[in-house]
Amino acid sequence: MTRLMLGRTLERICKAVLLLCMVHFLIMMILYFDVYSQRFDIFSRFNNGRNASRAHHYYYNLSRPNGTFASYLAAAADQLPPSARPEANHTPTAKPVPPCPEVPPGLVGRLHIEFSSLMTLERVQRENPSVTEGGRYTPPDCRAKQKVAIIIPFRHRDNHLKYWLHYLHPILRRQKIDYGIYIINQLGEETFNRAKLLNIGYTEALKEADYDCFIFSDVDLIPMDDRNLYHCYDQPRHFAIAMDKFGFRLPYAGYFGGVSGLSKKQFLKINGFPNEYWGWGGEDDDIYNRITLNGMKVSRPDVLIGRYRMIKHERDKHNEPNPQRFNKIQNTKNTMKKDGISSLTYRVVQVKKHPLYTNISVEIGKPPPRPIRG
Repeated sequence: MTRLMLGRTLERICKAVLLLCMVHFLIMMILYFDVYSQRFDIFSRFNNGRNASRAHHYYYNLSRPNGTFASYLAAAADQLPPSARPEANHTPTAKPVPPCPEVPPGLVGRLHIEFSSLMTLERVQRENPSVTEGGRYTPPDCRAKQKVAIIIPFRHRDNHLKYWLHYLHPILRRQKIDYGIYIINQLGEETFNRAKLLNIGYTEALKEADYDCFIFSDVDLIPMDDRNLYHCYDQPRHFAIAMDKFGFRLPYAGYFGGVSGLSKKQFLKINGFPNEYWGWGGEDDDIYNRITLNGMKVSRPDVLIGRYRMIKHERDKHNEPNPQRFNKIQNTKNTMKKDGISSLTYRVVQVKKHPLYTNISVEIGKPPPRPIRG
């Protein structure tokens, strides 16, 4: 009996010990797997952080139907982190163009001007490849402060025009001028009217571009110094102050002939130029009077810089001196409000863009009958 009870007791003890061992084993397994999972998470985070800056390599089956290299690049980009993805629709921004300098660095100063060599438009065109159709030019390396229209009254002066274009295009390009050249050609053989043609040039040029400066030049006058900058100033500008035909001196204080420049605002302030000066002379003095009567002053370059050479020629037919010019000049104050850009009438016959200039052929009417002397 005693042995039987002892055996059962030992059996129970063994079972208890076995159960205790099993519980201990289970607890150890739970703790073991918990620690292992934590260590695995730590290592995975470390590896992800270490490899975040590394290049990702993706492999695609390029033999897949309809597969293109661009499509695989797009798929690869989608899998990249946002910081590594290329910007969508990225367009390079153009570098801003600086303003042109007040004194361009490429000027050469005094020029040698001669008219003895043979001149052709083909030669002038070869010499100025950067001038575009219609005689337009914009500096490629800087932004000009003004857009300048250069206007030339014209009739039967083709040979003079070749020399003018030959010299002026290079000068204007060195001066960094954004410009267009307009030849206003008076058709027919009626009396020439220089000032009316200049008004027409102003009007027609504005139809092509938003010009804010206008240079009015005779076709037979060439500047002898490229420091005589062809742009507009705070006051109306007289450029041709020292012509060779006048001994390189200003003929008189109120002289405003040859080459002059006005801003759009200045031009409108004086109602443009007179339309009623038929024949040679008087219109430039009338313009000078309009300027001074409207509270402005004429500005001029230094006499050594404002030198011009004139192409010698005989007086044009149908451009005889106007015998009424002196009376008209004395009445500028009374006529300038009603005679000018506000009263301009004409008819454009043809506008033709040549490689070096724009030619505008116009009909301007006839002069009124002159009063019969008693």
